[in-house]
Amino acid sequence: MAQMTLERVEQSSLPVVVKPRGGGRRIVREIALLAVLFGVYNLGRFLSAAHAGSAYDHADELIRWEAWLGLPSEATVQEQALRIPGLAEAANVFYASVHFPLTAAVLLWLMIRRPAEYGKARWALVSLTGLALIGHMFFPLAPPRMMPGWVDTGVLLGQSVYGPTTDSGVANQFAAMPSLHVGWSFMVAVFLIRATRSRWRWLWIAHPVLTFAVVVMTANHYWLDGLVAIALALPLLSVFDARRVRRPRSAPAELDQRLDKVPAVASSSPARTR
Repeated sequence: MAQMTLERVEQSSLPVVVKPRGGGRRIVREIALLAVLFGVYNLGRFLSAAHAGSAYDHADELIRWEAWLGLPSEATVQEQALRIPGLAEAANVFYASVHFPLTAAVLLWLMIRRPAEYGKARWALVSLTGLALIGHMFFPLAPPRMMPGWVDTGVLLGQSVYGPTTDSGVANQFAAMPSLHVGWSFMVAVFLIRATRSRWRWLWIAHPVLTFAVVVMTANHYWLDGLVAIALALPLLSVFDARRVRRPRSAPAELDQRLDKVPAVASSSPARTR
């Protein structure tokens, strides 16, 4: 008699070795790209500096729009905040020290740990900044701290990040609409929620909420500045979404599916006789 045995042909899966792509060179290239983009964005300061008069006119119009929409008065919010000891000082520090460093840190972390998400995040931020630059050039807007009825908390407490005049400093002081502080913080929160799996990741929503409160409290932005920034960010976050990219299946899983379709190989061996 012959003893029939069924054998399945399987191929051992070998670990895939991914060679580094020159991480140092990539980081330098990305930093150079962001520096160029920052330089281009900074041109808006010089282009809008000659429109100081229209910036104040636009501020008057926007204040009327907010009243028509029924939005609460930023001046009233600031007045209530100034009654809380230490709150304005903390808001000034947050406004000056969190915006750029945290955004840069998140981009660096995504570049190293989540490269697929980083590419999309970078172009989403670049696109939002480009749209904001167009808004700053064609709709220069004086922030609330330059208008009667508000207090410039930075000047009041000696923590101002701007120069003594509207022409001094490196920032465009008429670039209030839309608010990149709010727009960037909203995008950063979405990036981190997408890229992480911890159940605590939803706490990142507090970052844009806190940023929005700070820019209003310090009289650096109106409500509409932040709302417009979020409205511009939403479609960009949908377009530049790494999860929309169809990822190829891993080689071992694809191999197992192919092997399931291969019929078992029958081999016969003569029975041993005593």
